Amino acid sequence: MKGTDHFKELIKNYLDNRAKEDKLFRAKYETTTRTIDDVVNYIFHAVQQSGCCGFSDLEVYAMAVHAIDEPHLEIGKLMNCNVVVNHHIELTEAEKAEQRAIALKRYQEEEMRKLQQRNSRPKAAKPQPKPIQEFSLFQGMEL
Repeated sequence: MKGTDHFKELIKNYLDNRAKEDKLFRAKYETTTRTIDDVVNYIFHAVQQSGCCGFSDLEVYAMAVHAIDEPHLEIGKLMNCNVVVNHHIELTEAEKAEQRAIALKRYQEEEMRKLQQRNSRPKAAKPQPKPIQEFSLFQGMEL
């Protein structure tokens, strides 16, 4: 969910900055009834309809602007999905500590599993020499 929240934040920041720089866009942006969730949902539907899995930042931002520019544009039903963002996500110190603890626990569990597997394997027994079969010269002879 953090990726999707970060995606919403990136889209909102882009739209805010675009409104500061573009007077025509600002007029539509300030009067729109669309929320950032509406804009993101429109992007989700546009991506799904395209059949593509990856988009450049400019393509995604263009979809966001289009969702604001066209007031009668069909947004679509709410879509539940996750987004992978190729931008660095900054973690708080608490989140970093939590991730370190999780990683340490996984490492310890993996090492413990390796030790248990090593100890649970049956030790190879030394091969016992086969008894030498002795033959008698008189075997099978009647006396």
